[in-house]
Amino acid sequence: MRVTIPACVTALFLGATALAADSYTLDPAHTAVAFSVRHMVVSTVHGRFNDMAGTIVFNDKDPSKCSVKVTIKSASVDTGILKRDQHLRSADFFDVTKFPDVTFESKKVAKKGAGYEMTGTLTIKGVSKEVSFPFTLSGPVTDLMGKARLGAEASLAINRQDYGISWNKTLDNGGLLVANDVKLELDVEAVKETK
Repeated sequence: MRVTIPACVTALFLGATALAADSYTLDPAHTAVAFSVRHMVVSTVHGRFNDMAGTIVFNDKDPSKCSVKVTIKSASVDTGILKRDQHLRSADFFDVTKFPDVTFESKKVAKKGAGYEMTGTLTIKGVSKEVSFPFTLSGPVTDLMGKARLGAEASLAINRQDYGISWNKTLDNGGLLVANDVKLELDVEAVKETK
């Protein structure tokens, strides 16, 4: 998956110049939660989620006081092929009627080398697992409306079997129709909330 997931990476805005903790809101129009997964061993299918919301508490002086909480609507999965998207929304995959949300909530943010690392709980299809991933930070910059914006990029790999997404078919050569490993890619932009 080129996301992602989990969107969650927005809390990674630890280089801002705020003097204390500031709140930021995810900007869905400038955020991509994407995924990619191998198909029939020979190609890669790309997709994204189009409906998400998130809040970030950012403290540039103390990363341990930073936090992020993101919710993605699983029904917003989009690979550009309606029939495939309908299958992904079914009980074989995300089961969006029963599990409408994919969520991420951070537990820890820490400086690591030239970037940062975030650890938190990723919940997909009602299954919660702890994940950790590195991220890079851009900004802050001031937009044309005078609002502060931050950006972050991250990627991580998850095994969909860990989250109960187990539907598959075995090919004649022993390979899988859909690989178990899913790559999530997150390109995040958030805007500082004004009081």
